Amino acid sequence: MAIPQTGIFALGDAAHIYLEFNRTAGTDALPFVREVVDIHEPRTTVGGVNIVIGFRPELWRSVAPQESPEQLTGFNAPLTGSDNYVMPATQADLWLWIAGASYDVAFDVARNAIAKLARVAVLERELSGWSYRHSRDLTGFEDGTENPALIVAPHIVTIPDDAPGAGGSILLYQQWRHASAAWEALPSEAQERVIGRTKPDSIELAEDVMPPDSHVSRTTVEEDGEERKIFRRNTAYGSVSDHGTVFVGFSPDQDRLNRMLRRMAGTEDGMRDALTRYTTPLTGAYYFIPSLQALQLFASETA
Repeated sequence: MAIPQTGIFALGDAAHIYLEFNRTAGTDALPFVREVVDIHEPRTTVGGVNIVIGFRPELWRSVAPQESPEQLTGFNAPLTGSDNYVMPATQADLWLWIAGASYDVAFDVARNAIAKLARVAVLERELSGWSYRHSRDLTGFEDGTENPALIVAPHIVTIPDDAPGAGGSILLYQQWRHASAAWEALPSEAQERVIGRTKPDSIELAEDVMPPDSHVSRTTVEEDGEERKIFRRNTAYGSVSDHGTVFVGFSPDQDRLNRMLRRMAGTEDGMRDALTRYTTPLTGAYYFIPSLQALQLFASETA
């Protein structure tokens, strides 16, 4: 059985650092991947810090076609929805997610990774995330309510053993800035209609009162009457005056993530997610998160 990268499911970390890199000019895909994998031994954690590695889908396919999902592509063009609403595309070659119990240990590991990759990669974006009120985002609502239970999550959101890329997962990574003043000007009842859940206890609104443009309605993707779940590891980011949500969503296939974004943007039926009136996407990228065995194929003997 292919084993997924364990950091995907390592709940409870308070400090998070997200790094996106592009290859330096003249660096081929194979030596690039080898340098990345050698950042750490992929079967273990480093000093209590989890590192999750993701690659641009096209780049990973060029070095490991047998370990790559078919037809997986990067976020290579902006997604335009109704009312000229746009989700930007900011695809890079490499994504590193470094998470730990405290920011200082994550900080040291992130600095070390940047230094080790300096010969082959250029840092494009850096973002720090943190837990807010244990399990809530900066709207004040609980985040990840519909996540599958941890005991079954690896089987639900990773690629099955009989498919290319087994044990891997597809990541959708976005930074969303919140318009907090406008959001907090809404009464709680109005906020609940935007989200589709009650605020204190995160109970989904009844079907007969659920607004069709609520966040719950627009992000629920079903096929043959069954919900196609994803696994969210979102965090808060930013300062008091400029902040929002880091969306970190894992899936065994890209289609359900694509459909979720199209429904949010109103591309399918012209109806936008009401939450997009109060949040703005600043980035957008897809990364393939290979299994530990797939990463090990590129590890040097001294890693």
